Amino acid sequence: MTREEPRSAEVPTTTDARGTPEPRTTLDLDKLFAARLHAARARPYLATALFALHTVESRHVPTMAVDRHWRCYVSPGFVDRTPVEELAGVWVHEVSHLLRDHHGRSDRVARERGLTGPAERLRMNIAADCEINDDVFGDGLLVPEGAVHPSFLNLTPGRLMEDYLREFRLGRHTESLAWLDCGSGADGLDREWELGPDGANGLSAQERDAVRFRVAQGIKARPGSTPEAWQRWAEEAFHPPQPWRELLGAAVRSAASGPGVGEDYTYGRPSRRSASVPGAVLPSLRRRPPRVCVVIDTSGSVSDAELGSALLEVAAISRAVGGRRDLVSVVPCDAAARVVHPLCRGEGIPLVGGGGTDLRSGFAEALRSRPRPDVVVALTDGQTPWPSAPPPCRTVVGLFPRPSVPHRYEDDPDYEPEAPPAWARVVEIGQGPGSR
Repeated sequence: MTREEPRSAEVPTTTDARGTPEPRTTLDLDKLFAARLHAARARPYLATALFALHTVESRHVPTMAVDRHWRCYVSPGFVDRTPVEELAGVWVHEVSHLLRDHHGRSDRVARERGLTGPAERLRMNIAADCEINDDVFGDGLLVPEGAVHPSFLNLTPGRLMEDYLREFRLGRHTESLAWLDCGSGADGLDREWELGPDGANGLSAQERDAVRFRVAQGIKARPGSTPEAWQRWAEEAFHPPQPWRELLGAAVRSAASGPGVGEDYTYGRPSRRSASVPGAVLPSLRRRPPRVCVVIDTSGSVSDAELGSALLEVAAISRAVGGRRDLVSVVPCDAAARVVHPLCRGEGIPLVGGGGTDLRSGFAEALRSRPRPDVVVALTDGQTPWPSAPPPCRTVVGLFPRPSVPHRYEDDPDYEPEAPPAWARVVEIGQGPGSR
């Protein structure tokens, strides 16, 4: 009997989404999150969106992919073989699909042009990649291997996904892209391997709006340090074609979902830390629906039509925070604040006023109401002095449009209204999608 030579241990293998054999590895979260941090440092205006993504390990994706609920599916093998600098670029690429609403835009294009089937969705994915990749890399982000650029298809850079869809078809020149799959977040087509709307750790529609609003605000705050495509996106996020009413709702939802808003301690469910303190019951921190107080400018410079519009906005604001009318109150204010009215009696709220304007008293009255609001919304033409210090809650200002030439104020021809303070989130209110 001969002695057998020992055999080397075999490394378990699997295949990735492209069918390429690779060692079965676990997801290296340290490397993945280091790449996300690198991406946030390279593109600080996208940090809110990058850290809003929830990662899910998946061997069904070739690289990384996103669903419309802001989950990011990650291939362990791809992370293992890709340098951190390239992974950072993929992070930015995938979150760009979601911020630019490629899933919603793909669904609209599919309905309008009668595009059906996975092949057309692949074409949408390619077109969406071309929109992103023409200016997303560089300045600290390396181009990932296999990234699709418009020049690969002999297309002009700087166009939108809808434009690219008109300019190319699938064929031999796109055969090498058959593996491409950025998930439903890129083309709107749900995958079997995605967790879906009822899965864990997805963002609600309100949370997704809040993330987009915060990113757009960050870009608007530093326009000189962002690419032209992102500046254009931020402009459209604040102005038409997205209706201003949706923007006001997004601003309120963003303020209402911030840390500390609607949070309070309760003994209804004791804290788990109580076990470490024998004989004592500790309260737990629970989240409750946020309370909103709307201060409406009723001064003489605000027209009757704008006052009627303001009441419509109050109803829209109540929908933005979940439809709880009992959690929304209204304070009419000109030079002095009136009584705080609960929205449950909103049809009878008297918008009394007609004099000068000083919303500082309206803010003070709102903050004196009990229970104190988590968010204050001011609907005004802006011709008012503002509180010298930020209120101890989130603040949103809805501005009625005014001509560029300032109004004269009473008998003072030199009066110019102050701009809303930096601590308030400002949305310009118009009469429809065509307003400023």
